[in-house]
Amino acid sequence: MAAKALRSSSSSAVSAASEGKLSSLFTYPRRQCPRTRHPPQEPAVQIAPPPPKSKLSDTQEDQTRLALFLQKKCKSGDFTVDEALRHFDRMISMQPSPPTSSFRLLLGALAKKSHYSAVISLGAKLESVGLLADYAVLNILLNCFCNARRVAEGFAVLGAIFRRGHRPNTVSYTQLVKGLCLEHKIGEAVGLFMKMFRSGRRPNIVTYGTLIGGLCRSGNTSVALKLHQDMVSSNGKNSVLCKPNLVSYSTIIDGLCKDGSLEEARKLFLEMKHSGISPDVIVYSSLIHGLCSIGQYTEANVLLNEMVDQKIPPNTITFNSLIEVLCKEGKLKEAENVLKVMIESGVEPDMFTCNTIMCGLCFAGKIDEARELLVQVVSKGCLIDAVSYNVLINGYFNQGSTEEAISTYKEMIDEGVKPTVATFNTLMKGFFQRGRVGDARNLFREMKRHEVEPNTSTFTIFIDGLRKNNYLSEALDIFHSQDPNIKLSVQTFNSLIDGLCKAGDLEAAWDLFHRLQKGGLGPTVVTYSIMIKGLCQQGQFDKANELFMKMEANGCAPNVVTFNTLMRGFCQNNEIVKVIELLKKMAERSILPDDFTTSVVVDMLSKDENYKEYLNLLPTFSA
Repeated sequence: MAAKALRSSSSSAVSAASEGKLSSLFTYPRRQCPRTRHPPQEPAVQIAPPPPKSKLSDTQEDQTRLALFLQKKCKSGDFTVDEALRHFDRMISMQPSPPTSSFRLLLGALAKKSHYSAVISLGAKLESVGLLADYAVLNILLNCFCNARRVAEGFAVLGAIFRRGHRPNTVSYTQLVKGLCLEHKIGEAVGLFMKMFRSGRRPNIVTYGTLIGGLCRSGNTSVALKLHQDMVSSNGKNSVLCKPNLVSYSTIIDGLCKDGSLEEARKLFLEMKHSGISPDVIVYSSLIHGLCSIGQYTEANVLLNEMVDQKIPPNTITFNSLIEVLCKEGKLKEAENVLKVMIESGVEPDMFTCNTIMCGLCFAGKIDEARELLVQVVSKGCLIDAVSYNVLINGYFNQGSTEEAISTYKEMIDEGVKPTVATFNTLMKGFFQRGRVGDARNLFREMKRHEVEPNTSTFTIFIDGLRKNNYLSEALDIFHSQDPNIKLSVQTFNSLIDGLCKAGDLEAAWDLFHRLQKGGLGPTVVTYSIMIKGLCQQGQFDKANELFMKMEANGCAPNVVTFNTLMRGFCQNNEIVKVIELLKKMAERSILPDDFTTSVVVDMLSKDENYKEYLNLLPTFSA
C-alpha cells in the first residue's frame, strides 16, 4: 500500500523495518559642625544635599516603565501574570489615570495567553473604581467569560454594553455563540445566532465556523450542513452573503465522516475543490479515516496518493488513522505496509502508532510480539504511557494469562507510570471473569492510594462482577450507597435487575426498573427482555405480554431476543396461538428468526398432536 511519491524517501528505513516481525518498526554627605566659641577656623566646604525627588518625577518614571511594558512585553507576550498584575495595580493608583488604551492593551495581552480568570478579576477591579466603560475592554471581558465557560456572566457583560450606550457588534455575538457551544447549549447557540439577524448584525465566517464546530461536536452534523448550504447558496432564509472557508469545510467533512455519511463528505470535498479551496492534511486525514472505517481501503489509498501529488505530506494523524482502522479489522499485513510507508516518508511513528499496533497484535493473539514491540520502543528512549501497559494487561487477560497481567501491572508501577482508571477497570474485569473477587475488591480500594477516581465504567464492572459471582447482596449495597454524583449506566441497572429476577425477587426488580425510568436513563430493549424473562419464569405471562406491548409505545422496539423470551414463556404455558401471533409480528417487522426461535417452534410443535394445523399458520420470513 505504498504511495508513489513516498517511494523517493530513504529506502533503508523500510528495509530495516521490514526485516523480521512488525515489532521491529518502531550597589554621607559629611555633617557640618555647629559654631563654637573657639577661634575662627577656615570655613568648611559646604556640600548641599541632593534635592528630594519630586512626585512628578516618580510619576514620569512609572509611566516610562509602564509604556515599556505595554509596548514591548504585552505586544510580544513575553511577560508573566504576576508582572501584569503589578503593572495593573500601579495603573489604577496613578493620578491622572493612564488612557483606556493602556488597560485595553494589558487585558488583551492576558486574554491572548488564555489567562481568562486573571482578566475577569481585573475587570472587577476596574468596575469597582469606575473605569470599566470602554467598549473594547468590555468585549475582552465578555470573551474571557465565554472562554472560561461562564457564559451567563458573559450575557451580563452584554447587558453592561447596552447600558453604557454601546451597540454589540458581530464579535460580541460570536463570542457568546462560542460560549454556549462550549457549555453544550447548542439549542441556545442556534437561537442567539438567529437573533443576530433581528438585531441587525450579520454573522461573519467566524460566527458560522464557531456554530458549525459546535454543531458537529455535539453530533448535529446535519444541521451544520444546512447552515453551510445557506452560506453557499446566499439565497437562504436570511440572505447571508458569506462564503465558507477551509476551516468550515474541514469541520463539516470531519463530522460527516465520523457520522458515517461518507457520500455527503465526498460531495462536500468535491464542492470545496471546485470553489478553489485546496484541501489540507486535516481534510484528507478525515476522509481517509472515514473510508477505512467502512472498509474502503482502495479509495483511502487513492486519497493518500492524491495528497502526495498535491505536495501535501501526510502527517502522523493521517498514517495513524489508517493503521488504527486496519488493526481493528485484523488486517495486520496492510497495517505493516502503511507503517513502512510512514517511516519511508520521514514521519516518525509516535506512541499512538505503537499502542495501536500493539492492540492489533494482541487482538490477533500475538501478545509476545506486542511485548517485543514495547521493548523496542523503550530501547529507543521513548517514554511509554499507561495506554501501552493497559493494552498488554488486557491482552494477557484475553489470553488467559492472569499472572502475566498482574506482573505487567506491577512492572508499570515499578517503572513510575501512573495507572489510569482504564488500568483498574481492565484489571477488575479480568479478575471477576476468573472468579477472583477478593483481588477485584483489593484493587477497587487500591485506586484511592493511586489517587484515581472510579468512573461510571468502574462501578458497572464492579457491581456486575459481584453479581455474576453470586455476591448480589454486596452489589446492591454498593449500588444503593454510591456517590449520587456518579451517574450509573443502564448496564448497571440491567445487571442488578437480571440478578434479582434470577433470585426470584421480582418486587425489587420492578423497583429498579421504575427507578431507571424516573432517573432519565430509560430502559433499553435488554432491560425489557430481562424483565419479560423474569415475569415468565414466575408464571406471570399476562404481565409479561403487557410489558411487551408497552415497549414500542415507550419508543423501544423489541428484538429477536425479546420475541424469543416471550415465545418460550408462552410455549411453556402451552399457549401456541400466542406463539404464532408473535411469529407473525416478527415477520411484519422484518425480524429474522434465529436458532433459538427455531428451537422454540420445534418444541412447540412436538408437544401438540395438531402440529400440522399450526404448521400451516406459520408466517413466511423474507431475508
